[in-house]
Amino acid sequence: MKILFAVAATFLCASAALADEKTTFETNAPMLVSTGEAFRVEFSLNAKPDDDTFTPPSFDDFNVLAGPVVSKGSSVQILNGSMTKSVNYTISYVLMTQTAGNFRIGEASIKVKDTTYKTHETFVEVRDNSSGTQGQQQSQGQGQSQMQDDASLEKQASRQIGKDDLMLRLELSRRSAYKGEPIRAALKLYSRVNVVGSDGAKMPTFNGFWSQEIESEQGPFRETVDGKVYETYTVAEYLLYPQQTGRLTIEPSELTVIVQVIVQSNRNYDPFFGGGHEIYNLRYNLSTPAIKVDVKEFPAGAPASFTGAVGKYSMEAEMSASELAANSAATATVKISGSGNINLLQAPALTLPTSFELYDVKSSESLRNGSAGSFGYKKFEYPFIARAEGSYTIQPIEFTYFNPEAGRYVTLRSKAFDITVTPDLNAGSTPQQASVISSKEDVKLLGRDIRHIKYGNASLRSHAAPFILSPLYFLLLAAIILAAAAAYFIIRKYLRDNRNTALVRGRRANKVAVQRFRTAERYMKEQNQHAFYEEMLRALWGYMSDRFNIPVADLTKESIREELSRRGITDEARRVTEIISKCEEAQYSPVASSQMNEVYAEGIDIISKVESAIKR
Repeated sequence: MKILFAVAATFLCASAALADEKTTFETNAPMLVSTGEAFRVEFSLNAKPDDDTFTPPSFDDFNVLAGPVVSKGSSVQILNGSMTKSVNYTISYVLMTQTAGNFRIGEASIKVKDTTYKTHETFVEVRDNSSGTQGQQQSQGQGQSQMQDDASLEKQASRQIGKDDLMLRLELSRRSAYKGEPIRAALKLYSRVNVVGSDGAKMPTFNGFWSQEIESEQGPFRETVDGKVYETYTVAEYLLYPQQTGRLTIEPSELTVIVQVIVQSNRNYDPFFGGGHEIYNLRYNLSTPAIKVDVKEFPAGAPASFTGAVGKYSMEAEMSASELAANSAATATVKISGSGNINLLQAPALTLPTSFELYDVKSSESLRNGSAGSFGYKKFEYPFIARAEGSYTIQPIEFTYFNPEAGRYVTLRSKAFDITVTPDLNAGSTPQQASVISSKEDVKLLGRDIRHIKYGNASLRSHAAPFILSPLYFLLLAAIILAAAAAYFIIRKYLRDNRNTALVRGRRANKVAVQRFRTAERYMKEQNQHAFYEEMLRALWGYMSDRFNIPVADLTKESIREELSRRGITDEARRVTEIISKCEEAQYSPVASSQMNEVYAEGIDIISKVESAIKR
């Protein structure tokens, strides 16, 4: 019976794990190829598709040399009672074209459990092979005809990066807007080279705007700009709301990126295998130009109920009760839905009779960010108390917003609310409890609102000893002083350590390396060989840079070997340089996929031993 229960529980856990996995369908294709060069296009699905439901895109611009070729596999892991299963289903084509230009690979579709999934279109840039071959032969001839040193190799590496291979742009959804009209700003990095890291971005202050940073997909995405195909990364994205009129200037943004370049070298020349190669990390400082935004003032003739709302909205208003007893509470609710600068909306005015007491307005919201600004709703609650009995009519609530597309004001008006206030049955009938001044609306319940003064001689006596000057008082006072002194020294040490940049980077080195190893493990499970080795190199280079406070651009195998040897870690110094060389070579080796498990385990082992040796 216990065995059957365990099997059933395992089955339910597996079903839940499979149900929670998100189905993805993606296109993998190279960004740059040469004319006459065969290349592979893969459509990857992480689930089992329905039979005969795959629809490929049109390959009219290419010659299909092979395909479709289907490969599939699955793996199951049980760890600490948790079961996970992954499925890989890949459809591959081998294509070639003899014409240079930018070519589009359209959407492919497939069905999983009667649900259709589609890939995003992607672009492939085909270069003329003749010019590329000539330049390559010329570069190789120059490399063999002269002595290659570090300076010449670095210059050769920098020459491989063209003027338009790296671009930083701040893209705005509009350059002209009304005051308060949302503007979506995205800082994007366009790259045609291998970017391995950055030193952080310097964002503008957005003077004259109310700014809100929003979450966005970082990429990479593939886009075509001026006839060239780029890998695009979203560095940051903001919603901007102009608060001033006139021409506003958005200051330049800055970003320093680290580019990894591989150059041919005859330093390690072998008669049989040929020359070797060197890897250089180059730093590039990128910036965007200053951007002008024209902010227009609202047209004249704004209604009195206009408080700066811009966009498109609808309004709902209701009263919690149409009949209530005197001295009872009720609530008026106004819900404004739509899109625009909804997060900056102010509560519409509510006019109540003089005998009603209005309290502080409460607001709540449910918002999401879109291309037209924030959208969702904002709700305002107006709590009030009716003091006097009678029949009242509350005037309609008005809300006015400006529609930038139509260029006019729109006023929304609720209906009027009729409220009947009945006598307060809990109120007393003695003269001290109620006083009628002029009419029913002026009734004041003095007996309940204000306590009467007690006449006569007051007899006050203490029921307990005073707390001040007691032993417990002095004990708590001493504890507070000691706690304040300890907090002072702890905060002082924390601030001193944080000012030491090298110490902070060294402490975070192991944590950052572990995060990158997890990413590499995910690529390993996906059998993405190139991404796996690239992430392993980032983890190893990044750890050594952070731990020993050596800039990535100045980090070499020799400097790593010297630093570790100086600290008495000679064996690990040799292993670190060997695994870095192995990862660099495996990126371009077609048989390296079987070595990923060994490289991953060895990388974790090396970092663990180096970390343990340093902390001793």
